Amino acid sequence: MASVEISARDLRRWQVWLLAARLRTLPVAAAPVAVGSALAVADGHGRALPACAALLGALWLQIGANFANDVFDFERGADTAARIGPPRAAQLGLLTPRQMKIGTAFAFGCAALVGCYLIAVGGWPIALLGLLSIAAGLAYTGGPFAFGYRGLGEVAVFVFFGFAAVCGTYYVQALTLSPIALVGSLPIGAFASAVLVVNNLRDIDTDRSAGKHTLAVRLGRRGARLEYAGLLTFAYAMLPVLWLVGASLGALLLPLFTLPISVLLIRTVSRTQDGARLNEMLARTAALEVVFALLLAAGLLV
Repeated sequence: MASVEISARDLRRWQVWLLAARLRTLPVAAAPVAVGSALAVADGHGRALPACAALLGALWLQIGANFANDVFDFERGADTAARIGPPRAAQLGLLTPRQMKIGTAFAFGCAALVGCYLIAVGGWPIALLGLLSIAAGLAYTGGPFAFGYRGLGEVAVFVFFGFAAVCGTYYVQALTLSPIALVGSLPIGAFASAVLVVNNLRDIDTDRSAGKHTLAVRLGRRGARLEYAGLLTFAYAMLPVLWLVGASLGALLLPLFTLPISVLLIRTVSRTQDGARLNEMLARTAALEVVFALLLAAGLLV
């Protein structure tokens, strides 16, 4: 059963929209912006207004993607009463699919408005990146080729929450890219993908029943747990590479304070089958990504 039973009578309309927006996911969208901005400042290219606009755009893109996933997963039958994850507005009947789609258009429209300023700053590369980001948010669970249903979710998250978000933030401030920005995006993408792995591991049974062939469904529980461990290991392995391409020693050392937590999470995820416990591990992995990103950003600025 769903982890929380919610009736439309229990919430005001604005609370329903906040529930659908999944505010707890927003720090994960902000983390790559923090790293990209710190990289730009470290290289002497920091600019406050483009950095703030990049953050605002990232938050609206995340909200739009959350709305789209809510309605498209419901329409495809992946979100049912058997779901054990956090509540979904469409599945619970709090918002109609039409309302969710209007909300999706509004959120992506707000992201596009912010993007107009960023395009004026960064030109056509930012326009292309913005269009691809909106398309990815819609195509993750919607459209004729919903790549979240074809085992490509981790790839998309790695690209858009790692490379695109970090390098895009760096680019609108520096108006160029550098090896340090490219390498700096890799651990953030790995952490974001690890969050998705826990989500898919939790939902493996309901996803399989709905024909949602996530990588966890394709690999099985053991494979998904190995994937999770591999992604976190990869994130820390990139820190020496980041230092070798010119980052400060602090960028190598400060994020290592989170390593014991990662080891504990890997051990826990490898032994956990309970859905509620996996919900907790998902939240802790997302929190770990944010802390890792903030320590990395601080290390870059030392």
